[in-house]
Amino acid sequence: MSHEPAVPATRGVSVKALGTVDLGPEIEGMEGRQLRMRMVTMEPGAVFGPVHDHKDRPGIVYILQGTITDHRNGVATDYGPGLGWPEDRNTTHWLENRGAIPAVEISVDIVRRD
Repeated sequence: MSHEPAVPATRGVSVKALGTVDLGPEIEGMEGRQLRMRMVTMEPGAVFGPVHDHKDRPGIVYILQGTITDHRNGVATDYGPGLGWPEDRNTTHWLENRGAIPAVEISVDIVRRD
């Protein structure tokens, strides 16, 4: 039986695609992958779940506005405007906005092309 609290379902999150670059023609060995940039807005009380990992999908987050709480390994860390956090193969987490204003982040990652 797990002692971790249940993560609420995703709610109050909107994602806007800002751009992509096909990495296959750019870097040898990157066929089928793309560099992706998105703007994620989390309304007050929003949750970005479920718990998920970033194996095979590295990235980095930059916070533009508000505060986002990153939950990893039973530890909650608040990130405000400026550089947020890396998302590497060891990242397993979920996010929430505990603040009173919308939190906005820019997320850049490498993904498999759909």
